[in-house]
Amino acid sequence: MKMEEGKPTIQQQPPKQVRQIKKSKIRPSQIALHFALIIGSLVMAGPFIWMALSSLKSFEQIFAVPPVWIPDPFMWSNITDSLSAMPFGRAYFNSFYISFVVVFSQLLTCSMAAYAFAKIKFPGSRFLFVAFLATMMVPMQVTLIPLYIIMDNIGWVNSHLSILVPNALFNAFGVFLLRQFIMGIPKEMEEAAVMDGANPLYIYWKIILPLVRPALAAFGIFSFIGIWNNFIQPLVFLSDQDLYTVPLLLATFKGLYVTNWPLMMAGATISVIPVLVIYVFAQRQIIEGIALTGVKG
Repeated sequence: MKMEEGKPTIQQQPPKQVRQIKKSKIRPSQIALHFALIIGSLVMAGPFIWMALSSLKSFEQIFAVPPVWIPDPFMWSNITDSLSAMPFGRAYFNSFYISFVVVFSQLLTCSMAAYAFAKIKFPGSRFLFVAFLATMMVPMQVTLIPLYIIMDNIGWVNSHLSILVPNALFNAFGVFLLRQFIMGIPKEMEEAAVMDGANPLYIYWKIILPLVRPALAAFGIFSFIGIWNNFIQPLVFLSDQDLYTVPLLLATFKGLYVTNWPLMMAGATISVIPVLVIYVFAQRQIIEGIALTGVKG
C-alpha cells in the first residue's frame, strides 16, 4: 500500500511538544562573585596549606626568603619523628573516646530538653529556656575556677571525668538548635500518637528523633569538633601525660621542641586530620541541618 504523496509519514510528523533549551548566560557579576569567593577561600585555606606543606620541609626551607611552598625534597621523616617523639597514639585514643562519649551524651540530653521545651507545657518553661540561652553569653573562663573547685572536692581532678561529665550533661546551643527544629514538626502527628495511646517518651523516641536527624547530625558534628579542639579544660584539670588529649599533648610538644618547626608543623597537621575528614564528609549534613532549622524555626 503506497502512501499518498505530500502527506508525511508517522515517522516524519513533528512531535507535539518541542522542548526549548535556553542557554544560560554568564553574567559579569557572577564571574566577579565567583572570583571573589575563590580568592577568599584561598586566603582562609592558606595557613592550613602552609602548615601541611611545612610539615614536609626542612628547617631551612621553612624560613627561606622568598618563601618556598613546595618542599624539595619531601621530608617524610618529620611525620614519623613527631609521632615517636611524643605518645600521640595514647592522646588520639583519649581524644576519640572523650569526644564520642560527650557527643552521644549531648545528643541524648539536648534532644530530650529540646523536646520538653518545644512540645511539653509546664510552669516556668519559658523562663527556664531563657536561662538556658543566657548561659551561652557566659565565657567558659568565668566558670572555670568554680568548676575546678567542684571537681577538686569530688576528687575528679587529673581524671577524664572532669572533662566528660560537665560537657556531657549540658549544651545550651544544642538545646536551642534542636528546639527550633522540633517546633516545626506539625502538632497533628503528636496528637494522632496520643489518640493511639502513646506516652511522651514513646513520642520522643519513635516520632521526634527520626524527624530531627538532620539537626542531630549537624549538632553532633559541631559538638565533636568542639570537644576534639578543647584545650582549656584538659590544661587545667589534667596533669598526667597518659591522660592528655591531642591539643594538650601538642602544646607540650611545642614546649619541648620550640626550635624544631618542622616537627611542630607535622604534629599540628596530624592533630587536625580527624576534624578535617569529618567536616569534609559531613558538610552536607551540616548545611542541611542548619538550613532546615532556620526554615522550620
